[in-house]
Amino acid sequence: MTHDIAVFGAGSWGTALALSAARTGRRVVLWARREDAVAAMRRDGENRQYLPGSIFPATLTVTSELTAAADSADLWLFATPSQAARGVAETLAAHARPGVVAYSASKGIETGTLLTATEVLADVLPLDRSRLGVLYGPSHAEEVARGAPTAIVAAGYDMAVADRVQVAFTAPMLRVYVHTDVRGVEIGGSVKNVLAIAGGMSDGLGGGDNTKAALITRGIAEIRRLGVALGARPATFAGLTGLGDLVVTCMSQHSRNRHLGELLGRGRTLDDALASMNMVAEGVKTTQSAHDLAARHGVEMPITEAVHAILFGGKTCAEALFELMARAPRHEEWLPGEAAETEAAEAADPDTGP
Repeated sequence: MTHDIAVFGAGSWGTALALSAARTGRRVVLWARREDAVAAMRRDGENRQYLPGSIFPATLTVTSELTAAADSADLWLFATPSQAARGVAETLAAHARPGVVAYSASKGIETGTLLTATEVLADVLPLDRSRLGVLYGPSHAEEVARGAPTAIVAAGYDMAVADRVQVAFTAPMLRVYVHTDVRGVEIGGSVKNVLAIAGGMSDGLGGGDNTKAALITRGIAEIRRLGVALGARPATFAGLTGLGDLVVTCMSQHSRNRHLGELLGRGRTLDDALASMNMVAEGVKTTQSAHDLAARHGVEMPITEAVHAILFGGKTCAEALFELMARAPRHEEWLPGEAAETEAAEAADPDTGP
């Protein structure tokens, strides 16, 4: 049987995207690693572990046969945890025909290599870069599965290919935009998980709306600085995969990264908090990667540094909070050198000053 789309990874997000596309009549195959999980989904007609109540349409099939799923479709969507994407891609490398399009919905940066999703796929799959991209955006699986209006982004290196992905995943309540700044979309959609952990820590410590507003605005400044240092366009971080993604993941009760941070803010250890969750919190690994990228490129990311010190350095959430609030006073800068540029402009034209 041939399919229009193969989705690799039957967690909540992979299942939600497969469901959304299949409900429009597209033929979708959803791959799960465990045979018992596939058997349960076939028996129940739904993914009760992650999205109970979302019934599979007839156009959605599930399988544990990875290469068979890949061979049956020319549009591949990787929705595994980001740190598992390389292993899946390596298995599929020999099946990557020239016409295949490979996009990733996994939001994270590979530890050690510090590669983004498209860079991991390019490193493994024998496909031209024009066939690669990501499907990111401010979206929770639970809401996509129940049909809540949602907007996401298909970012790719070739607009004709990105347009194809846009059409494939557009649904009545899922609006897909096309974007050309792949690096900016990847950094915004991945590093926001680090800030979501910080947002949860704020909730766990009893912080209020003021705290969350400061965290989100200063957090997007950090993400933007890192993205620009890596070649992204500054304007990208004002869009869906920048500010939009950061707001939804810092605020929502659905956010596993925010939930993890809240547990830590309430005094749980990292191991204990992770053991209590049945889904992967991508932000833990991404914190290490973002910390290493910032050090490599000389980018200042104080909130990210604080989260890193809590997760891996033994610092308490309260200690990190007080240290952040005690930092030396400064201008509100979004980009390196912005304060100097502002001061020069004000000196040239005093009327532009505050």
